[in-house]
Amino acid sequence: MTDVQTRPEATCRLEHTAGASRRAVFRGAGALGAACFLAACGTDQTGSSGNNEPGYTNNPLPAGSPGTDGSGSTSDGGSPAGAALARVADVPKGGGIIAGAYVITQPAAGEFRAFSKVCTHQGCDVSKVDGGVIICPCHGSEFSIQNGSPQAGPALQALPEIRVKVDGENVVTA
Repeated sequence: MTDVQTRPEATCRLEHTAGASRRAVFRGAGALGAACFLAACGTDQTGSSGNNEPGYTNNPLPAGSPGTDGSGSTSDGGSPAGAALARVADVPKGGGIIAGAYVITQPAAGEFRAFSKVCTHQGCDVSKVDGGVIICPCHGSEFSIQNGSPQAGPALQALPEIRVKVDGENVVTA
């Protein structure tokens, strides 16, 4: 086999080709960097909130499911025992509270609802309930306290609802 580096005309051509390759590499690296930057500015429906809690997920199991912080235990050999989410007295009528991984609302007197506190836009945690809506601070999405449906902002999907009931003085998983 002939070694191309021993011939002067080939050496000149290789240096020129190598220079073009370096330019191509730098152009490619620049284009890749720009693509990564633009991708980071886009929306991501799976999202991540930077939440470092163990077991964090954008698709949480319903409260009371086996494998969720121990609340999947059974008390009578039948259905899972209801895990207390909040005290009835702590949830204002026409509003709600954020407790643990949930938003518990009382749209009308004696009617309680619970939703995941993870925003469906990009996975941030909602921060407050005010004026009949659940508010996400990251991009301004607002959700109905009645059914978790998006009312404003970039979110397009409702907050996942968790079935609840009143048990004595507590709102518990159903």
